Amino acid sequence: NMSLGDVEQRSNQEFKASVLGAYERGERAVSVSRLERLARVYDVGVEQLLPRDPQRVEPGAAAPQGKLRIDVAKLSQMQGPQFSMLEKFLRMIQIQRQDFNGKVITVRAHDIRAIAVMLDVAVDEVPARLTSLGLVFVPPQA
Repeated sequence: NMSLGDVEQRSNQEFKASVLGAYERGERAVSVSRLERLARVYDVGVEQLLPRDPQRVEPGAAAPQGKLRIDVAKLSQMQGPQFSMLEKFLRMIQIQRQDFNGKVITVRAHDIRAIAVMLDVAVDEVPARLTSLGLVFVPPQA
């Protein structure tokens, strides 16, 4: 497993960690030629970098496979201990991933359990709670 920073180094800074993070979150489109070069960095075929089932990639709050995209910029404007703790937790994830875009972060299923504790809700209520707080990132429709 390579971190986003590892890919940035391995590609001689062609693929910046923040740009790779934006590709992962679906905030930025990648050209076919860049996708081919990125596949070479990972030493895989291009098809390995594409979604397996395009029907699973839907616009909206929840990302595929139980992931959520959280608007860190909005979170940083909220007051209260639970929001402060959540912001610190998400910053820690960003540091681990070396993804310093700072605007949106995709959290994985195992991260959602920790977020449930911080928000004092059940794990399956996290998406709805974050949505009600306006913290779920919804990409603009083209």
